[in-house]
Amino acid sequence: MKILVCISSVPDTTSKINFTADKSAFDKNGIQWVINPLDEFALTKAVKLQESQGATVTVINVGDAATEPVIRKALAIGANDAIRVNLDPKDSYSTAKEIASVAQNGGYDLILCGKESIDYNGGSVPGMVAQLLNQPFVNASVGLDVNGSEATAVREIEGGKETISVKLPAVIAGQKGLVDEKDLIIPNMRGIMSARTKPLQVVEPTSSEVKVQGVSYDSVPPRAAVKLVSADNLDELVRLLHEEAKVI
Repeated sequence: MKILVCISSVPDTTSKINFTADKSAFDKNGIQWVINPLDEFALTKAVKLQESQGATVTVINVGDAATEPVIRKALAIGANDAIRVNLDPKDSYSTAKEIASVAQNGGYDLILCGKESIDYNGGSVPGMVAQLLNQPFVNASVGLDVNGSEATAVREIEGGKETISVKLPAVIAGQKGLVDEKDLIIPNMRGIMSARTKPLQVVEPTSSEVKVQGVSYDSVPPRAAVKLVSADNLDELVRLLHEEAKVI
């Protein structure tokens, strides 16, 4: 079985987010980059299938050369090889189109990815990949078993869980719960050293078509100062809620 895992390089959640002076782009200076956490759940699941079923695991990233340290970490976690599409992604469609192009030529039985990236939270790439490949798609999966040419996925729905059976090849988008957090793999020294020699293929994009373009970005406005009101001064509290907060 051949598995393709889509990984995105995203800012660490502790990074301070800034934009360029003209607010036209994200300012990448001083940012620590990591594997998108939801993609990491998918990668760990793929490595477990590698161990239990002898699958080969390929990771794919659409990005420029700056994403290669993150790709090498994915290789250190246990992927067999990697592909980087040499494109600075501008929207979900251009990203999905490049992933689908690689997948179509690679003969993969299963494509795994996180349901969304934590930077833009678009959540549309996995579904677009499935549509472009005309393959079954299960989103927000919290469980996955593969038996021969069939996969059984469990996804969360409002008020419960749904179990879905699909024929392979298929696209499965996972989230927290696809594997236990305690099972997430931290690369050891052996994995880090072996990652240096694993194949990382760089391919050029098939298209420059972009469907959506960001116009400008704004930071979240700072929180207003907090006013403390004495517990026995109810009249002042009511006045503030009425005249300033305007909630009553």
